[in-house]
Amino acid sequence: MLSSELVRNTLESSPDATIVVDSSGTMLFANRHIHAVFGYDPAEVISQSVELLMPERCRAVHVDQRMRFASENRARPMGVVLDLFGCRKDGSEFPVEISLSPIQGGNKVLIVAAIRDATNRKKIQLELIAAREAADRANQGKSRFLATASHDLRQPLQSLALLNGTLRRLVREPDALEALSHQDQAITTMSRLLNALLDISKLDSGVVKPEPTDFSVAALFDEMRREFADLAAKKGLTLQVEPSAQCIHSDRSLVGQILRNLIANAIKYTHIGSVRLSTEPRSLAVRIEVVDTGIGMPSDQLTCIYDEFYQVGVGTNTSRDGYGLGLSIVRRLVKLLHLTLEVRSEVGRGSVFGLELPLGRTQAGAQCERTEVVPRAQPIVGPLVLLVEDDPAVREATRMLLDLEGYRVLTAASLTEARQRVSEHPGIDLLVTDYHLNDGEIGTQVIAYLREVVGSHLRAVVITGDKSSAARALRRDSWLRLVNKPINADEFLTMLKELLEA
Repeated sequence: MLSSELVRNTLESSPDATIVVDSSGTMLFANRHIHAVFGYDPAEVISQSVELLMPERCRAVHVDQRMRFASENRARPMGVVLDLFGCRKDGSEFPVEISLSPIQGGNKVLIVAAIRDATNRKKIQLELIAAREAADRANQGKSRFLATASHDLRQPLQSLALLNGTLRRLVREPDALEALSHQDQAITTMSRLLNALLDISKLDSGVVKPEPTDFSVAALFDEMRREFADLAAKKGLTLQVEPSAQCIHSDRSLVGQILRNLIANAIKYTHIGSVRLSTEPRSLAVRIEVVDTGIGMPSDQLTCIYDEFYQVGVGTNTSRDGYGLGLSIVRRLVKLLHLTLEVRSEVGRGSVFGLELPLGRTQAGAQCERTEVVPRAQPIVGPLVLLVEDDPAVREATRMLLDLEGYRVLTAASLTEARQRVSEHPGIDLLVTDYHLNDGEIGTQVIAYLREVVGSHLRAVVITGDKSSAARALRRDSWLRLVNKPINADEFLTMLKELLEA
């Protein structure tokens, strides 16, 4: 048996203000910390009602609560979730946290209450709430900036790229053509850097939210083949895309962005041989591999390749091909999607990047999206194009380029103007529309309206500075293409030709 003296000494040494109360609410004991917390000496509160230590507005309610606790006879904390207040001797109020414990005192049940001043904790809590609200406001500001930057910063680059393409078709003087070629390279470099920096900013600010769905690997691989076959061929490389019947579950747009960066990186660092895209089945997963026969990397550099502006074998002051941001974006996307990415490399023999994704949830991939096969038609002569673009400079630059290539071009700045053009010229062969238009209108609305009028097989191109959000809003079909600003004039014209001939 513990002596009453030992119990008293234990309560006295408690770091909190500690009192013992009987079933009627009378304080029988108070340790010395009662003075530091409430301003009373222990002798001043003995034989007083415990309600003395709380604000007058709380006393009537507390009597019922105290009686209920005495009947429950169990320990519990108070003041962590609900706000409780104490009252000092000088009448000032302050937040408290209380731990209650019943003890047996002879034939009576007594209550031990340990009371802690929660002023500092509440202050920190309020500061954290204020900091979180400030961070939320900052993120909202970042989101608005990025939405504006994605559109507005790319618009002048889009105009420059299209005007450069037009001039290269008009100019014949060798010196002028060489100057335009250098200008085209500079525009391309600016575009890549801007796209990479905006992608990193979006990922770091939490703007990008994954939207996982089931989709087929085959459709994604076909998209990669169309996008990179010409680039690989220009370097004398073979792009091998192996067939796959697998269905995976993730965010299709973001997985596509990962593969684009990996393939572009593989082509950049491969001078002879091939780049291969393939799959390997795993238990409840699919491993997608990007394999190249490039320059490879030493093992001691593999941990650095995801750092911003890091490039294998490129010194700080050396001329650079790109800016080393692609794999940094890949690392952020892999983390965002909770995926696994592995890399193996050998100097002089190439590299293998393996991305592991979960299997699709549909049975055997039966409901995965499929690429619709459309019979090829004869090339259309003199096609009529409706161009919907709200930026006058971009609209005029695009019109000039299309005119020069022999297209008949109608222009519109909004959905209303597009409706007017199609009512006057119902025989439209191709729609080219910006994704973000003025007054909240988007290109998908233009596509939906024109296809109702012209027919569901109307070829359409959506040009956007925010490919991730646009991709989610589009229903994929064989007569639709999505391209990111700023698009190269030659690539743009080639894509239009291929789309019209599909």
